[in-house]
Amino acid sequence: MRKDSTGRAFWLLAGPMMISNLSMALLGLVDTAVIGRLDSAVYLGGVAIGGIIFDFLYWGMGFLRMGATGLTAQARGQNDAAELRALLLQSTLIGLGVALLILLLQAPIIHYGLALLEGGAEVKRHAAVYCRWMIWGAPALMLLLAINGWLLGMQNAVAALQIGVFVNVINIILDIVLVIYLGMDVRGVALASVIAQYAGVVLALLLVRGMLRGRGGRWSLARALDLQKLRLFLALNHDIFIRTVCIILVFAFFTREGGRHGDLVLAGNAILMKFYLLMALVGRAVGAQSRRLFKRAVALTLKWSLWFGLLLTLFYWLNGAWLINMLTDIEPVRAVALAYLPWMIGLPLLSVWCFLLDGIFIGATRGAEMRNAMLICTFAGFLPVWYLCQPLGNHGLWLAFTAFTILRGAVLGLYYLRIARHGGFVRMV
Repeated sequence: MRKDSTGRAFWLLAGPMMISNLSMALLGLVDTAVIGRLDSAVYLGGVAIGGIIFDFLYWGMGFLRMGATGLTAQARGQNDAAELRALLLQSTLIGLGVALLILLLQAPIIHYGLALLEGGAEVKRHAAVYCRWMIWGAPALMLLLAINGWLLGMQNAVAALQIGVFVNVINIILDIVLVIYLGMDVRGVALASVIAQYAGVVLALLLVRGMLRGRGGRWSLARALDLQKLRLFLALNHDIFIRTVCIILVFAFFTREGGRHGDLVLAGNAILMKFYLLMALVGRAVGAQSRRLFKRAVALTLKWSLWFGLLLTLFYWLNGAWLINMLTDIEPVRAVALAYLPWMIGLPLLSVWCFLLDGIFIGATRGAEMRNAMLICTFAGFLPVWYLCQPLGNHGLWLAFTAFTILRGAVLGLYYLRIARHGGFVRMV
């Protein structure tokens, strides 16, 4: 396959994913902007700590997407239509089961979740309201995670893009209507997300129906619930789950410790974290059937990751203050965010490596290495650096987060080199 053909294949998969991530990042900015226009920092703080609870619930379930992607890609390569249907059914049933459990346990989840996080009484009150509205989107989000993973495994990133953009555009419109025009504060942000998620499920099911038409195979509940297949699915996702929990733990700890410095610092950190989410532009490496094509895909991803990292660093350097002012008109919150903005300017280039390698390891279903790397970075990196840098206050917290990001890329890089020396990610020549 020629280089231009490889590049075209890369962009057919990575391009839609990057556009989808952009729309998601834009949604996060709009969420912050509409809440940041209200008359108090407690609303921003409430959404920030309420959001951490849902990060634990939903990011932790991200294994539904990641696991479904790898297994579906394998079934697609074998042209096994029945297995493709079984994997879709399996992941959606697991997702709905998890969602039901979340709804049944919502009271203790919200109570104990907020008890573990720092924030003033008003911040926690708004966070509780946000959570009680937001939690009803759990079934829809679990279905979207499962279906998106299946679509990516089918290498239909365009369909995943359509769903992502559709959900985010509806969410943005409803954010503005419900919060700005109807005055629903944090309730409006949560309700906008819930409505958009269920609308996304309807579109996702229509797209899947169209893809399966003419593919053959039959739906089989027995095949989807086969214990051996379930064990394989859960075994793969066990490692990814632990890795994801570590990431969420770092974000939760960051939010909690920021809250210890007061509601203004909590709100300022929340704004800067939206900048960090813009770095999700990096596309995942595309698996190939030969070492040559695999290396070409990795080289393309590295090239464009570095370019986007550089562009984001320049954007934050030149326009960071403007972006902060756009997101909130609360002057004390603006002042806090501006004080810590320098930490964000270098993070895009420092984060490129961990995002790039994360995508390669996910695509290669190397869950054990991802799990081990994240455990090392969390407990031998982030937490010790934070402990030693406590006298620096919130700057120490940002230093620990930056160290975590750098170490994450370094450890995954060492694993990458070791795997490359022992046969590589792709064994076919």
